[in-house]
Formats: sequence, structure tokens, C-alpha cells
Amino acid sequence: MFEQSRSQSSLQSAFIMAELVYHSIVRSIRRSHGNALMSLLINLLQVAIMVAALYVMFSLLGLRSAALRGDFLLYVMSGIFLYITHVKTLGAVVGSEGPASAMMKHAPMNTVIAIISAALGALYIQVLSLFVILFGYHVAVTPFDVAEPVAAFGTILVAWFTGLALGVVLLALKPWFPTAVQITSVIYMRANMIASGKMFLANTLPAYMLAMFDWNPLFHCIDQARGYTFINYNPRYSNIEYPIIVGIVLLMIGLMGEFYTRRHASVSWSARR
Repeated sequence: MFEQSRSQSSLQSAFIMAELVYHSIVRSIRRSHGNALMSLLINLLQVAIMVAALYVMFSLLGLRSAALRGDFLLYVMSGIFLYITHVKTLGAVVGSEGPASAMMKHAPMNTVIAIISAALGALYIQVLSLFVILFGYHVAVTPFDVAEPVAAFGTILVAWFTGLALGVVLLALKPWFPTAVQITSVIYMRANMIASGKMFLANTLPAYMLAMFDWNPLFHCIDQARGYTFINYNPRYSNIEYPIIVGIVLLMIGLMGEFYTRRHASVSWSARR
């Protein structure tokens, strides 16, 4: 009431927002564990378990020969990394602070900063895990080459972006349909264990099976990532433009929905979660 307001330049506002995003990222990373290093180790363990499980399954079923020529573990990891980045980002954004959260009572904080912080925190953990695992595999197991490393990393960013966009849509719906959104997000994450295409190649699928998966932006990201990773694989049934366009459309819809939800926010929503 008696606080004196001071006008701020655009540069000052940008620095204040960047600082707030940084502290919110640290908070989001420490949410799963008080020690940031333990959060990284837990994520590394989850990725390693998924890679090992998929490797054992392919070996027991005799499907290793069906994969493309090249490093088989790199083939497995190229699918796992994108899948984990996508679903972890989706889960982090859906679980971020909503308009009725107690954090929104603090002056500079808003839902956009909460969304950005959750998404960047998830990306930070996944990229750090990616480099640690690939470095360990390159040094301790066998050296490997990635045909186009910059483009391959770009597909990870596209998978992250689509997870962020879909997460914003679900976050906007969450205060209105909390149980339905929670069930939908869990079903989507579980369905992408198969629908993401991380266990097969698009070029090897018949037309009737391809139609079951090519709606999924993550399917296109993973197939394109393998095209950039392996020099002898050329994706014919996927493209990188489709997930980018879908991500932009979903993000715009989600931001409009989030703006509408924020205007109708109610403290009583917190009791419905």
C-alpha cells in the first residue's frame, strides 16, 4: 500500500525475469530431491535402466538383426533419450505451479515463468544426463561417431519443444478437469512407449502400420534423429517440419487456454488437486 513503485527499463525487466527464471529452475530441479546431484543421478539411473531393459528385450527376442547397421546401443539410446526428454518435459510442465498456487502470491512470479522454469529445468537434467551417458559409453565401452551431431541434438530440442507445447495445453485444462488431465497425461506417456517408434524403424513398417504412428510428433523426431545419427539410414516416411508445426500450434492453443484459465483462477481450485 505504501510501497513506492519505480519504473523499470526493458533491460532491467529482462534481467529481473531472467534471475527469477534461474531461481525457479533451481527450485524445480530440487523438487524431486534436495540435492541437485542426486536428482541427476536418479535421472541417469532411470535412463540406464530403460536402455538396459530395451537392450535385453531386443537380444532375447532376436530383433537385433532387424535394427539398422551400426552401433546397436547407440540405436537404442537415440530412441530412449528423445522419449525421456519428451515425457519428462510434459510431466514437469503439467506439474508446474498453476494460477491458484501459493507461489503466484509473490509479486514478480507468474504462470509463464513457472512454465518456462519447469521446461528448462527438465531440459537441463536430460541434456546433462545425455552427455554424461554418451561420454561414459564412448570412454568406457567403445568409441562411436554420430553422422550429424548438431542436427541430431536439434531433434532432441524439437522433442522437448513438443513436450512443452502439449504440457501447456494440459496445464491450461488441469484446473477445470484435474482428474481427467492426470489420467490423460499418464496414458499418453505409457502409450508413447510403443507409439514413439523408439523400438523400430519407420522405413521397415508396412503402410497400414505406418498410419498408426505417423500422427505422433515424437515418432517423427526419433526417426529423424536416427537419420542424423547413422550415416546409412535415410528416413523416408518422417520429417522434422511436422513436429515443429504441431508444437507451435499446440503452444499457441495452450497459451490462450492458460490466459483464459488465469483470468478465472480461484483459490478453491487448490483443494481439487
